[in-house]
Amino acid sequence: MPANIDQHSQTVIVTNLELLLQYCNRFYDRQFYTRNPHQGDVVERVEALLLDYFSSDKALRHGIPTVKFCAEHVNLSPNYLSDLLKKETGKNTQEHIHYHLIERAKSALLATDEPVSAIAYDLGFEHPQSFGTLFKKKVGMPPGRFRQLN
Repeated sequence: MPANIDQHSQTVIVTNLELLLQYCNRFYDRQFYTRNPHQGDVVERVEALLLDYFSSDKALRHGIPTVKFCAEHVNLSPNYLSDLLKKETGKNTQEHIHYHLIERAKSALLATDEPVSAIAYDLGFEHPQSFGTLFKKKVGMPPGRFRQLN
């Protein structure tokens, strides 16, 4: 049997595959709009999890929470949780983690005279340089400068 029956076969097949994939995307996205009460509950649970995590000593003992860690606590896959949060709040799971991390860091920088490296370790960073890089990216200035200006 020949690979192409005529000159249009490949175009027809590709077009139908594109249509099928568009339907898949439609049904995947649609679930975020039809399950609103459940989504709000997930957002609240993730927020509560992160607040609890950073207000306890869990970061010091276990490091920075991962997307996988958050997803396991709400019984969803990491990708699905990130998609759901992005649709509901405009931020994916990693951005939620970073938000809580930076807010905690700002509080620690303003409330204590602890060295920046000690704050970084308390927040779960293995290397203070990683903390400095993330802080500067999110806040627009290094942690030490943030402390001086505030």
